[in-house]
Parts: sequence; C-alpha cells; structure tokens
Amino acid sequence: MKKLFVGNLPAEATEASVRAMFEAYGTVRSIELAHDIFTGKCKGFGFIGMEGHEARAAQTALDGSVVNGSDFLKVRFEEPRRGRR
Repeated sequence: MKKLFVGNLPAEATEASVRAMFEAYGTVRSIELAHDIFTGKCKGFGFIGMEGHEARAAQTALDGSVVNGSDFLKVRFEEPRRGRR
C-alpha cells in the first residue's frame, strides 16, 4: 500500500468528499485528514492510503487540479521522515 500526501484541500473538505474524489481511481484503504481542534474544519491536508498502481493513477490525475475554487491540489507520495539530530 502507498500513502499519498494531499495538500491545499478546502476547509470544507470531509472524509466522504475526499474519498469520493480518490475512489474514481481505485480502492481507498485509509484516509487521515488533519482537523482544527477548535473549529473541526479541515486544516487543508491529509493522507490517503491506496494500492501502488491506483495511487499513481490518482496522483497523476489529481495533482494540480482545482477543487471547489480552492488552490491547486498537491498530491505527492509520502516521504519518510528524516531522523532528528
């Protein structure tokens, strides 16, 4: 399974709306959206888990697209974190 980072999501984005956007390219295994503690709205980014070939298709199709008049979506493969010094 591959994990995709999705940035520039609108504040109104929900797990259901993001799932619908990505399910057009394959089975979504997991969704983790970052939410504001006080308002409960989406902070604008999240992580999507999909199978490798489906994740590549979703990344190719959705990277740079516009959702609900927001900025261009950023869809990238998750990079492993580097160790701290």
